[in-house]
Amino acid sequence: MSVPIQSELIRLSAAELAAKLSAREISSVEATQAHLDRIAAVDGDIHAFLHVSDHALETANRIDERRAAGEQLGELAGVPVAIKDVLATEDMPSTSGSKILEGWRPPYDATVVARLRGADLVPLGKTNMDEFAMGSSTEHSAYGPTHNPWDLSRTPGGSGGGSSAAVSAFEAPFALGSDTGGSIRQPAAVTGSVGVKPTYGGVSRYGAIALASSLDQVGPVSRTVLDAALLHDVIGGHDPLDSTSLTDAWPSMAAAARRGATGEGLKGLKVAVVKELSGESGGFQAGVKQRFDETVAALTAAGAEVIEVAAPSFEYAVAAYYLILPAEASSNLARMDSVRFGLRVQPERGPVTVERVMSATRDAGFGAEVKRRIILGTYALSAGYYDAYYGSAQKVRTLIQQDFAKAFAQADVLISPAAPTTAFELGTLVGDPLAMYLNDVTTIPANLAGIPGMAIPMGLAPEDGLPVGLQLLAPAHEDARLYEVGAAIETLLTDAWGHSLLSQAPLLTEVAR
Repeated sequence: MSVPIQSELIRLSAAELAAKLSAREISSVEATQAHLDRIAAVDGDIHAFLHVSDHALETANRIDERRAAGEQLGELAGVPVAIKDVLATEDMPSTSGSKILEGWRPPYDATVVARLRGADLVPLGKTNMDEFAMGSSTEHSAYGPTHNPWDLSRTPGGSGGGSSAAVSAFEAPFALGSDTGGSIRQPAAVTGSVGVKPTYGGVSRYGAIALASSLDQVGPVSRTVLDAALLHDVIGGHDPLDSTSLTDAWPSMAAAARRGATGEGLKGLKVAVVKELSGESGGFQAGVKQRFDETVAALTAAGAEVIEVAAPSFEYAVAAYYLILPAEASSNLARMDSVRFGLRVQPERGPVTVERVMSATRDAGFGAEVKRRIILGTYALSAGYYDAYYGSAQKVRTLIQQDFAKAFAQADVLISPAAPTTAFELGTLVGDPLAMYLNDVTTIPANLAGIPGMAIPMGLAPEDGLPVGLQLLAPAHEDARLYEVGAAIETLLTDAWGHSLLSQAPLLTEVAR
């Protein structure tokens, strides 16, 4: 059975929708209804959403009424948006993909969600994710896996596979995600979408259900670099509610993307290929390596100066990350104690004490991957092991930051594949945690250093016809540079293909059931 596309409106980018809404060629109700119809038609196969908003059309109608009354609205007013379930929303459940928070409705919005509402965007719903953002495939969700729109037998990446799948399947023009070790960029790479991890502290984490507080960063998922930039402009900037929020005055990311889209910015640009992230040592899919080499050649032909840089400490990035993250996760998830909010399970027999209720609740509410990381993190922080494990990992983190500083002294941006392979089949790595962890090998260093990163499509792998992603990295605070260069490369590659990559997506026209 096949399901036809619902409306031409879902083909439009967020920027195109915004222009039509501003010109009153379409209404927000029409745009929102088109995406709700698309969700109803295809999400049974994809499972990108955990919850679809009951208020989306009501919100859209209010925006239309205000526009008709002549009120000045924001650039993206009336455009629908999806929200990763890691973010608190007072009018929708916020579960972080876990049974322990099933049905929980926060009493407040995350700052980024409040900023979406303040800019008059229309929240469509909450997207699926690996439980507490722990995973690289969205198979660790307590509510079932999300499927990749390019091939329903494959994963959409993780932990933010719901957001990337929703965008790739035209269920939403763009979405919010969170990136702790690549959870925006890696899903973007394997679904043919664009994903951005901002500079750490550049976007508020207030109201984001914490995994690892020194690594987590909220960012945009979209189909174009400009759309990501427009969304970044809405959610970015200082937040006094977040103690790690930067007080920088940020330039317009959308203006930077529009400059880059002219294609003029590549000539003379200094681009560095990171030796340790380029697949030279093996482990990268042949088609990923081929498309990356072709992209490097295209950049050279366009006038960019391409060099290679070494970052020897990157070899230890995955090991350091999987000590730092579990340690911080074990601390953050201690609040899931059955006492204050969320699930509460009574022990089957014996006395009912706080300790026994907490144990029964955490046993029933947490999945296997969350339990694994809590145990690992608690061990790494325990007396006698702190210096050997967590302390040593933090020293490696400093070395990684130093390697980045040396690399950026030689180049404007760094590039690598955004993921070592295309989307893998569902079920193939769930029982092999180490193999799953290695899917983030190219993205993890940016989180450890706090620098911004972007994933953009760079074609399809010849052996399986699935999307391949390019990762761009810029120095901390240089997010605008990332958008300018990203848009320039997007223009270069789109011109080379002669079309948008997502125009080839199987779900553009139908879903095979």
